[in-house]
Amino acid sequence: MAVRTVVSIVDDDESVRESLPDLLRSFGFDVAAFASAEGFLASESLDRTSCLIRTAGWEVRTFRLRRSLPRLPTVARAELSCARHELA
Repeated sequence: MAVRTVVSIVDDDESVRESLPDLLRSFGFDVAAFASAEGFLASESLDRTSCLIRTAGWEVRTFRLRRSLPRLPTVARAELSCARHELA
């Protein structure tokens, strides 16, 4: 049996960890959500992750993730407050 890959979400915003997985599952993806990079790095999902969605601005954690997963496609999700600041 083939092992299915996972889209992993690392975000400190609980509403994102609850709603984004539901959306991705509706498109047929297997999803795992984590409140911290440390939780993700310690998880069983690490080896099955094919795409990572994370909160933008976690430079130290991003470095650790990149070192652990050098070829993993990553999407950084910007905070709305950051976007508002950039537009002002």
